[in-house]
Amino acid sequence: MNECDWKIRFGTAGTSDSFEAKGYKSSLDIPAYTAEMGLNAFEYQCGHGVRLGVDKAGKMAADAAERGILFSVHAPYYISMSSLEEEKRLGSVRYLLQSAEVCRALGGRRIIFHSGSCGKQSREAALEKALDTMRRAVEALDEAGYGDMTLCPETMGKIGQLGTLDEVLALCGVDKRITPCIDFGHLNARTLGGIQSRADYAAILDRMDEVLGDERARRFHVHFSRIEFSAGGEKRHWTFAETQFGPEPQPLMELLAERRLEPVVICESAGTQAEDAQAMQRMYEAARGEQPLRQR
Repeated sequence: MNECDWKIRFGTAGTSDSFEAKGYKSSLDIPAYTAEMGLNAFEYQCGHGVRLGVDKAGKMAADAAERGILFSVHAPYYISMSSLEEEKRLGSVRYLLQSAEVCRALGGRRIIFHSGSCGKQSREAALEKALDTMRRAVEALDEAGYGDMTLCPETMGKIGQLGTLDEVLALCGVDKRITPCIDFGHLNARTLGGIQSRADYAAILDRMDEVLGDERARRFHVHFSRIEFSAGGEKRHWTFAETQFGPEPQPLMELLAERRLEPVVICESAGTQAEDAQAMQRMYEAARGEQPLRQR
């Protein structure tokens, strides 16, 4: 995608329950469904393995391009950048390469991934291993011709996982192309409800800008959903209707609008991703004081 065409986008992680309810059946229908819902981003889920064929991905990419929809890819969940076993760390690099292949076929650029658990080592030791694995991943992607792909380490929801805001920003320090995926539901869960106000969101955005100091702090990647948590952090994802669980999307959408930030905003609600992504889009548009994105 041409950088001058960049704009804020709203979309979903995987398909909502309404995908099948509306009669859509195949992954080839994803661009049509996404466009019908008035959205312009879609994060293809490869959490359980990269199984989408390149030819099929190419057909999806052509349809998505005509509709102005941008794909990203979520890499396999079993990536472990900080594993005590080197083979698992090397395997993580291979999974990122597989994800890059399918992401390119989809016409996308961003590969979102979980960096893994700290396991039986200190957070500092886990981060050191993850930084080394990240350097190897960047090198491997460059050697394989995927230097135009963007790796996006994600903030994680369980306290035992590597993925605090500062840990993710440290991983982004390996290379200027690495862009953070800020999962606000995860950050709220791992801080046991630490995102309560507009000021809490502002502190996260300010910290990202302070550490990165470049376009990545404006064009980052967002995951958002309401998440239930317990003493260990994240427990399960819910929908926007379940208001007993946080965090609240409204203050974030207002800040994105006021600061003219342009992230890709991906909704991860449990079954109502598209509908809740629409809700965030409306909040953002209202804060900008402009006509709906879908009418432009």
